[in-house]
Parts: sequence; C-alpha cells; structure tokens
Amino acid sequence: MPSVFSGALVFGLVSVPITVVGATEEHSVRFRRIHTVDGGLVRNRYWCEVEDREVSYGEIGKGYELPGGRVIPVTDEELRALPLPTARAIELIAFIPAPAVDPLRIGTGYYLQPQGAIALKPYVLLRMALERASRVAVVRFAWHGRERVGLLRVRGGVIALHGLLWPDEVRDPAAVVPPPVQLEDEEIDEALALVEAMTRDSLEGPQFADHYTDALHEVIEAKRDARQLPEVAEPAARPGQLVDLMAALQQSVDEARAARGETGDAEAHQAPTAPAKKATAGESARKAPAQTASSRNAGRNGGRRGAPAR
Repeated sequence: MPSVFSGALVFGLVSVPITVVGATEEHSVRFRRIHTVDGGLVRNRYWCEVEDREVSYGEIGKGYELPGGRVIPVTDEELRALPLPTARAIELIAFIPAPAVDPLRIGTGYYLQPQGAIALKPYVLLRMALERASRVAVVRFAWHGRERVGLLRVRGGVIALHGLLWPDEVRDPAAVVPPPVQLEDEEIDEALALVEAMTRDSLEGPQFADHYTDALHEVIEAKRDARQLPEVAEPAARPGQLVDLMAALQQSVDEARAARGETGDAEAHQAPTAPAKKATAGESARKAPAQTASSRNAGRNGGRRGAPAR
C-alpha cells in the first residue's frame, strides 16, 4: 500500500517511527469527460495568466492570494519546515471513551505501520493499552497544509487513524430540527418493533452490497460487446402519500421479519377501547386507529403481525 505520511507517533516521552497507509479503497466507476460529437477525450489545460501560455504540471506550485490580489508563493520546503511539533509527528494528546466522539466529525481512515524493530514494542504496547482501557486516543498532526486532530483506535491488531473535523466545521443542526408533533404510544411501540425486526449483527450480507456499481459494470460490458442493455426491473409500487402510519409500520414489520425468515400466526389488529396517551405535545393531527394493549402483546408473543383490520 502506498504511504501517505512518514514520521513518528509520539505519546508522552515515547516516539514510535511509523508510516501511514490508506485503510480504504475506492471501487466506484470513474468516468472520463468526452466530446459527445466524436467521443474524443476532453483534457484540462494549465494556463499561466502572466505569460499567456500553457504550462506543464511540473511548473505549478502553491501560492496564497491576499485580498488585494497579490499572490505570496509558498514552497513545499517551507511547508515541511513549519515551526510545529506536528509537522513530522502524530502527537497523542488525550484518551477518551469512543462514544464521546461525534460520528459526524470522523473522516477518512488510515493504518499506522511500525517502522523497524525499535518501533515494534512501543507500537504493540500502545495497541494493547487502547484495547484494555476501551478507549480511543486523540492526536494532533499536520497534513496537506493544515493542522488537524484525529483519533486512534484498534482494528484487526493494527492501530487505525481517523481524521476529525474541528468542532466549527460541523454545522449546528438547530436550523433543520423538525417542529413537535403528537405521537401515539402504539405508533412508538410499532416503530420499536420495526427497529427490532430490522436489527442485524453486522454489515455483512447481500443487502449491504454496492448494487449500483455492479449494475453500472453490466451496462458498460454490454455496450463494449455491442449487446442489448440489461432490462431495468420495475420498482415496487409505493404509495404517493402516507395515509395510515400504523398500517405502514405494521406492514414494514411483517416484511422485515419475513426477510429474516421469521414466521408466525397472522393476527388482525383491533381498535382501542379508550384514547391512547399522547407521547409529545404539539399540533394535533388525525391518526389511524391504534391497536389495544392486549392486541400488541399478543402480536409480540405470536411472532408476526397480520394485516390491519378492515
């Protein structure tokens, strides 16, 4: 695997020579830009505005543009010589519980590979400490012209590094929080039943495969061989508007359980004899008839819910 960074992992007074390699691979189909008239490739050209001519990639460097338009050249050597302790090292600054990290802040993953016999013992020591303490490590490092924070965790006997966004890089969700609504207890129970029916132990299985890329490869191969394009399967009919939330939830539970191979006696849901307790305050809305508590319990004990009562 190609290296993206070579330096040291520093924790306390211990320095571990490491190489950072990519932990993920990109398998998506990449398209080239073409001239649609004749199929010719369309390429980028690098143009110098001062000399008014095309330049090669090797002639291109970095520069910072000031508000007035003046550009300050910055060389790679100057970036490597920045007065930062993290310029050539990944500095460990804290240990925290894994749930304390907001998943929205977690970025691309890398593997840390120890370099040389001298690095093996402290590398394995840190790995075992992370495992036994059930913690992740917060680190600071400088890549690609900026200082960043990241976290270290153990995966498959290797220390993995994930870049983290800074707190101000994650937008405040307040602007998109939905307004309060009224929910029936039965609707919440049915949603929890759907969560249970759709729960899996891992991300393994055909439902987690990249069907889009597979289908795209089929189309490309058919065009390459001058064959007829694969037929598109008709999508399952979906209602255009949600009319009965409870019925939709119950049918979803049935389908999820059937997908897991679970079976049970069908049972019709009955309307309640008394109004259900409101779960939250808000604008009142008309809800579908909910099932009784005895019907809910019987449905759970019976295994599979039946169709809603007509």
